[in-house]
Amino acid sequence: MRRRIALTCPYRKPFNNMGLKSALLFASLLAAAGAGAHSRIYMYVDADGVKHYTDVPDSNRYKLLVLSPQDFTRSGEHYSATMLARAAQYDSIIEKAAVSAAVEPNLLRAVIVVESGFNCRAVSKRGAVGLMQLMPATASRFGVSNPYDPKENIHAGARYLKFLMDRFGQNVRLALAAYNAGEDAVDRNGGQIPPFTETMAYVPKVLKIYRMLTEQPRAT
Repeated sequence: MRRRIALTCPYRKPFNNMGLKSALLFASLLAAAGAGAHSRIYMYVDADGVKHYTDVPDSNRYKLLVLSPQDFTRSGEHYSATMLARAAQYDSIIEKAAVSAAVEPNLLRAVIVVESGFNCRAVSKRGAVGLMQLMPATASRFGVSNPYDPKENIHAGARYLKFLMDRFGQNVRLALAAYNAGEDAVDRNGGQIPPFTETMAYVPKVLKIYRMLTEQPRAT
């Protein structure tokens, strides 16, 4: 008899600007040219490193971050402004998972944005599940019993990303390529990013988001 897995994916608390410890504007990741004039979000970082968000900026200190509903996550769904706005609820889990696995928290955030758009119930056509889109074999490999559970999913994804970083000599690009296409695909391509359309787009997209989250200057 199969054990039924509960889709444990609660929203713990509403979006709270003052509660953000680090850059969480996953919407910004999608500030791609050609995005529509709608769904505009603005952000600035104050002198204390606190991120402030608004759709009605009152000064030029705000930077435009565009979320395009036409873009897709890797799970195959459109980005949801609601999901992204509630992403701060996972901040504590991400920080703890990053420390535990010795990876950068903003790199985890960037991967989550691209993989699922912070939709913890996301399921791809290939069967990848949750925030970090874990394949069943990967989830099992890292001891996940419920891949829909944000804590289990993020911690396993962080450990897998750390494993890939170590496996490919701390080369972030190759680690991300392996996260997307599989370790064997990178090996078969001579230790280079596989020439798959999805992977060639995936790696720079994650890195762009990671840089935006990491390099966002503070207001003085």
